[in-house]
Amino acid sequence: MTATALNGAQSVDRALALLSMVGRHANRGASLTMLVEESGLNKPTVRRLLLALIRGGLVEQDKESRLYYLGEEAFVLGTLASQRFNLLEICRESLGRLSERTQDTSFLSVRRDMLSLCLYREEGTYPIRTHALQMGFEHPLGVGAGSLAMLAALSDAEVDEALAANEKVLLEHYPSLPPGRIRADVALTRQRGYSLNPGLIVANSWGIGMAFSYPDGRLAGALSIAAIDSRMQEARQVELAGYLKQEVACIEKKLTAMFSARKRAAEKPQTRRK
Repeated sequence: MTATALNGAQSVDRALALLSMVGRHANRGASLTMLVEESGLNKPTVRRLLLALIRGGLVEQDKESRLYYLGEEAFVLGTLASQRFNLLEICRESLGRLSERTQDTSFLSVRRDMLSLCLYREEGTYPIRTHALQMGFEHPLGVGAGSLAMLAALSDAEVDEALAANEKVLLEHYPSLPPGRIRADVALTRQRGYSLNPGLIVANSWGIGMAFSYPDGRLAGALSIAAIDSRMQEARQVELAGYLKQEVACIEKKLTAMFSARKRAAEKPQTRRK
């Protein structure tokens, strides 16, 4: 491969990484300074790549705040992709039931490499709510109820890999959750069948979570419920875990049906046009 081709591929990789970063700040917007810090690139390079993404409609910049957001073309592509990767649509009914039954806020989280991404937040009706986790927020795997549930669903080798990759950020930004503590929580999660975050990220904000899988056994995501500490006593933890278990079974059944339908469609002979 020529040097020109290598430079071109590198630019594409960097632009896609920036697009992902802007997406992670979808509701709040991302500043140029933030993107420079997160990407590790210099300001002129980040600005040049953002301009390319803006020309393609994938990113837009608010004229007043100067913050960057996902653009209209990103929405179009996401809508088209949702027909194949419609995990949120599959889980939305379960999230609604969880928040209706419990009056607390429920969440859908998915894995992104060594991180957990909150894909959706369903508000509960209980007057006192916790706002520790918002849609688009990311945490290292193992930090937070849904994130911990997903980490515990991985193999021991994958757990070791994630903790090693995240060790620096855990020690710097999550002092109450060093790798050793998370490793112990993984073991406890596997033993219980559900994860528990006893206010370790934000005081008085507790969470309980459970992972779910695709039909082939791969991790798909996690459901979680957050509430103030007084609503997360041990007896209620068992009750909430029961609700989560019901919805996980429901989601996995839907995923099995979706993949079976997709497989049948792929195996169906294509009719040739004359």
